[in-house]
Amino acid sequence: MIKAIALDDEILALKIIENYSEKIDNLSLEKVFNKQSDAQKHLNKYPVDLIFLDIEMPAKNGLDFYKSISQNTKVIFTTAYSEYAVDAFSVNAIDYLLKPFSFERFKAAVEKVKMNDEKEEAKHLSIRADYKLHKINFNDIQLIEGLDDYIQIHLKDSTKITARSSMKNILEKLSEKDFIRIHRSFIVPINDIKTIVNKNIHISGFIVPIGETYKDDVMKIVNG
Repeated sequence: MIKAIALDDEILALKIIENYSEKIDNLSLEKVFNKQSDAQKHLNKYPVDLIFLDIEMPAKNGLDFYKSISQNTKVIFTTAYSEYAVDAFSVNAIDYLLKPFSFERFKAAVEKVKMNDEKEEAKHLSIRADYKLHKINFNDIQLIEGLDDYIQIHLKDSTKITARSSMKNILEKLSEKDFIRIHRSFIVPINDIKTIVNKNIHISGFIVPIGETYKDDVMKIVNG
């Protein structure tokens, strides 16, 4: 579910967004605001995933308001002025809706939020360890080591995360194009396989053995 708020100094514009939002299953419009100060107070207490944000407003323009938000909140700009489009996308806006916009156009913008979330999720490993949910960027993983009923994720900043999991289960959560199992106890990032010496892969200070079962798959990657 995408949690959202809307901020616009025009009450009619907010009513249209409310009406459209009610028709979309995966969208929850939590509140609407016509004053930036009220929206800011709400965000400080209740962070959301998305803001529908007007650009031309009396106090501060919407672009400046969005830049002032400390949370990692996505934005869809809603405005009557096409000249702000370039500036809107320079702050990584999900979409730019030019008023008046149809329900279909509004729905398409919300779908982009969902697709963006799925792309972001595809680059991360989410795993519970130490009573917390860790979201680990694939690029930060140096290697994954199997330890009986546990796995240890070695990160490139030299820290480790130990979690209860099998190697099979953790491999299913990783991207096949980014990671390969090279031994019953080791999974490594494919792009980091640079040097193989005597059936061992050298990765950033680690010397990792290649298991006989996995040798052919590793050599296919190395050879092309």
